[in-house]
Amino acid sequence: MEVLTTVQKIMLLFVVLILSGTIFITHSPLTYASWNNPYNAEPEEDNILYVAFSSRPKHLDPVRSYSEDEYQYLGQIYEPPLQYHYLQRPYTLEPQTLTKMPEIVYLDKSGTPLVEPINHDQIAYTEYHFELQKGILYQPHPALAKDQQGNYYYHSLTKDESKPFKSLEHFPHTGTRELLAQDYVNQIKRIANPALHSPIRGLMQEYIVGLKELAQTLDERTKSSGKINDLRNFLVEGVKSTGDYQFSIRLNGKYPQFLYWLAMPFFAPIPWEADVFYNQPGFDKNNISLHWYPIGTGAYMLTENNPNLRMVLEKNPNFRTQRYPSTGEPGDKEKGLLRDAEKTIPFIDKVVFTLEKESIPYWNKFLQGYFDSSGISSDSFDNAISFGSAGEINLTNDMKSRGIQLNTVVGTSTFYLGFNMHDATIGGPSERARLLRQAISIAVDYDEYISIFTNGRGISGQGPIPPGIFGYKNGEAGINPYVYEWDNGKAKRKSIKYAKQLLEQAGYKNGIDNQTSKPLSLFYESIDIGPDGKARLNWLRKQFEKIDIQLIIRSTDYNRFQEKLLTGAAQLFNFGWNADYPDPENFLFLFYGPQGKIKYSGENAANYDNPEYNHLFDQMKSMSNSPARQKIIDQMVEILRHDAPWVFGFHPKTFSLQHSWYKNIKPFIMTNTGTIKYKRIDKKQRYEKRQQWNQPIVWPVVLILLCIIALVIPAIIAYRHRERSRLL
Repeated sequence: MEVLTTVQKIMLLFVVLILSGTIFITHSPLTYASWNNPYNAEPEEDNILYVAFSSRPKHLDPVRSYSEDEYQYLGQIYEPPLQYHYLQRPYTLEPQTLTKMPEIVYLDKSGTPLVEPINHDQIAYTEYHFELQKGILYQPHPALAKDQQGNYYYHSLTKDESKPFKSLEHFPHTGTRELLAQDYVNQIKRIANPALHSPIRGLMQEYIVGLKELAQTLDERTKSSGKINDLRNFLVEGVKSTGDYQFSIRLNGKYPQFLYWLAMPFFAPIPWEADVFYNQPGFDKNNISLHWYPIGTGAYMLTENNPNLRMVLEKNPNFRTQRYPSTGEPGDKEKGLLRDAEKTIPFIDKVVFTLEKESIPYWNKFLQGYFDSSGISSDSFDNAISFGSAGEINLTNDMKSRGIQLNTVVGTSTFYLGFNMHDATIGGPSERARLLRQAISIAVDYDEYISIFTNGRGISGQGPIPPGIFGYKNGEAGINPYVYEWDNGKAKRKSIKYAKQLLEQAGYKNGIDNQTSKPLSLFYESIDIGPDGKARLNWLRKQFEKIDIQLIIRSTDYNRFQEKLLTGAAQLFNFGWNADYPDPENFLFLFYGPQGKIKYSGENAANYDNPEYNHLFDQMKSMSNSPARQKIIDQMVEILRHDAPWVFGFHPKTFSLQHSWYKNIKPFIMTNTGTIKYKRIDKKQRYEKRQQWNQPIVWPVVLILLCIIALVIPAIIAYRHRERSRLL
């Protein structure tokens, strides 16, 4: 019997090792993580929420930020006086750092409080009185660090002393202190600081008594002395702290929507120590600033800021005891949204935001369980959503088998095609221009747009107010009668034939201007780029061709686009608006004459200015929601539909997916409030599902290796046999 050669023994051992490795890999509950888990830095069992972001935040200073992408961080870190109740709908304000809702007092011109019944014509000022909860602490931060003598460690650094500090991690000392009323007062002063470029400075200085005067003072001081680092010695007449836990804000006139602003990061507290700390020499070169490192009292604090890779929030160790809501709206209990009632929040210890610029990798990681929630891109829509025979929306069988849940909600947003009302052809109050705008409103079929470009995720706009906002009307009472007619219980767009009749009445029969005998051409300003953008522009051009109008596309970048709006050089344009707060005033002001883009650099991009509408707006804006307010809103919307300064486009519908282990999820479209503190992860279930969905498939590799071995061993045996034959 021939003994195995050394080479054969090695090859046999190699086969045994491969088979053993295969058995270990396919049966081990732990090793799969090393194959495709993108979070090897975090233990699998940790209580961590994993989400994605697609664009880097620019401003994490709450006085400057006005972006939905940034609010997903700011809402968790900062605490304005008020917040929205997480479960109640319609959205309801409640105290966040206050002991109770602000006390509201109306004053006459002399500053004397008015008593019930109040004659609203007598209201000269509105005063809000606030009382803070005691014991609220800031997150640990070097700006608040003190030595044993009570002196701040890092408030008087020289440029050389600041050089070693490249991030907040390099400061060996941190500290905290209690939230005080003066911190809210300091933030309101910061709104007026010209160096901080607050986007609400212009609006708030019209309402907050004394803020305009402070802004002027700070402007002058900045020009003469440079940047101001400490605002404690500057006063605002209408904003005062009357103790450590009490402060008041006085407004000109009556402005009920101000309460909504008090739930936004613009009014979050900033301690004076933060301004002094961050404005030290040399810090800006290392991105040590409030734009990069927030300081708040919220449930979470930013511990890693790498916007080109990932952002990390961790539980604030100084966060006070808060409880999950015990009440909601009907149906919440049945959906399991009250199972954690009265339990201490936050439930999640850490939130990891990972940059994902491409939709396909993002989607694949979600299916593997490495993101806990996901939106649905156009590329993935058919894989996730199916439609029933009656048009109802369902998850596909694959999604259902994974336990994935779908949430849908129509957003408090609107997208529209705007007309420049200062333009000689398309704008103005003339009958000719109005009929032209109405004809275009019929021709541009946003029902078709929603079907083609958003996979049905939206509803056509009948006016500027979206669903969920007071003033919106559904059904036959809510249709735009100049564009739609009610047919068999549905809104049906008027025919192209009718649109052409309007165009002929306007003097453009068959698209020919009867005054110049030339074809009618209109100019559209486009910032749409990429393959999807090209498809959308081709679609829009065809909409105008249906009524024999030539649409000329002028491509531009966003900065140039903004400049054209400000100067009135744009004729037609697409734009959108997200609600700052759930009130119709926040949409109807987009048509208010004194908000015109050209004259006032306001948000009225169409430069619409109708005296009757302006008068009704002045009445409506300070009213509480009531039948009387609804009646005025109806009049305003009718004027807008008749004058057609916009083609009312659509209100987007948000589709979101969550894995079954992600709990307490309720669609929440007010983006300025932190809601992560209410959510919970079943980390055990996630761990088990990740194992199940990410088992490595190694048998093809093993099979290939075995085939190679099967080919190599006979060759070696033949070679050795040939060598022995030569020796013999």
